[in-house]
This record gives sequence, C-alpha cells and structure tokens, in this order.
Amino acid sequence: MTGRRLLVWRHGQTEWNASGRAQGQTEVPLDDAGRAQAREAAARLASLRPVALWSSDLSRASETAQALADVTGLRVRLDARLREAHLGVRQGLTIAESRAQYPDEWARWDAGEQVRFPKAEVEHEVADRIRIVMRDAARELLPEQLAVLVSHGVAMRLGICRFLDLPQANWKSFSGFSNCAWALLEEGQRGWRLMEYNAGSLPEPLLSDDLVDSDPDSATQAPVDSPIDSGVDSYKSPSTAPVSQTRTPSSST
Repeated sequence: MTGRRLLVWRHGQTEWNASGRAQGQTEVPLDDAGRAQAREAAARLASLRPVALWSSDLSRASETAQALADVTGLRVRLDARLREAHLGVRQGLTIAESRAQYPDEWARWDAGEQVRFPKAEVEHEVADRIRIVMRDAARELLPEQLAVLVSHGVAMRLGICRFLDLPQANWKSFSGFSNCAWALLEEGQRGWRLMEYNAGSLPEPLLSDDLVDSDPDSATQAPVDSPIDSGVDSYKSPSTAPVSQTRTPSSST
C-alpha cells in the first residue's frame, strides 16, 4: 500500500513564456501550443486516477486543469493560494529589460541576497502559502489517493521545497519546471518524499539498491492496466531525454 500522493503540475505554455516575459500574477492565457500540451499531459495523468483537482485561479492554470477535468470528470477547485509568485515591477518585462531598469536590485540578487523587487513577494512568502495549500490537499486524502494541484513554475519550486522542510539555502539547487511538467510527492513511513521532479511521463517503478527505497510501501508505479503510452510527451522532440533526466524549463514563469 502506498501513502497519500500529491502531483503538482505546471500550466501549459503561453505567448509570454515563448517570448521570455515574466508573468507573475499577470493574467496571460495559454497559447495553442500550451493547450495541446495540457491535453496530452492530461491523458497521461488521468491514468493515475486522481480523486481531487486543485488549481490556481489564473486562467493559464485553470485551463490546464480543465483539460484534466474533461477526461476524469473531476471538479476543478480554484484556489488563489496556488498563484504564481507576484513579481512586482518585473511582470511583463524580459530579463534584459528588468536588469536595465532595476540594476541595483539585480546586483544584490546576483550577490546572493534575498531581494524584494518593488511590489513583489519574496521567496519565503510564496513558499509558505504553497505549503499550506499542499497540506490542505493532503489532509483530505486517504492512503493511496492522489490529488493534482495545478500551479506555476516559481511557486511550485519554492512550495515543494518548503513542504519537504528543505533549508532555504538549498532551494536554489532545484531547477524550474518545463511547461506542463509536474512533480510527484508520496508519503512513506519516514514522511513525504519527492518521487518525480520536472517530469513529463508516467512514474516508473523504483528499481534501486538504495536503502531509502527498501520500504515495500514506497514504490510508485503506473497502473498496469493503463491504456496510456508512458513514453515522453509527444510534443517534445524525439531526441528528448527520458523523464528520469531533468528537462530544461522555459525561462519565464
């Protein structure tokens, strides 16, 4: 028997993703590529039989969530706590534009300081609100049940690290998320663990000599009767590496 599971899923691509503009909490819809990504990923995730579906109320997330609702019959539960980090004055700007307009803040950022750009959230504020909603979603699950939470790249990275009680100094060691990629967390006898990160295909069984995987309840497997192809997403290049390797995320949120 496996424990409770949370799958945190990033929204599909938008025009601002493609052009490298920081979105933050700006309302930017999915583009055609993002809608196709959402449909393809939803077909895979449906085979994991989620029992609950939560989403940020920003349309690029809620439209992604609706793609999964359409194939599972689940109701999308909108929650503003799952929104992207508010990037303040950076929203709508490319990195180059932002650096040109706010050189002092970027110099401090480059030096490793925690910087609050004007009107923006800082990392721990984002992490705290995402952890709370992840805990709320987990609290409603029974063992073996899965909830899907649709969110945004920065918020997901920070919230997952906080949920796992990782020191903030280590958060920068985690990559961002590709559009429509997800992370899978599973509860075991020793607490919650990160099973998949920036993934784009269904989880594979753990075949390992690592003693941390010796708990017979710890392996996460795709259902054996799943009709869904568990290969890499079809919208990626055939040369893309398997999901066990990190995918390169887009630079904007």
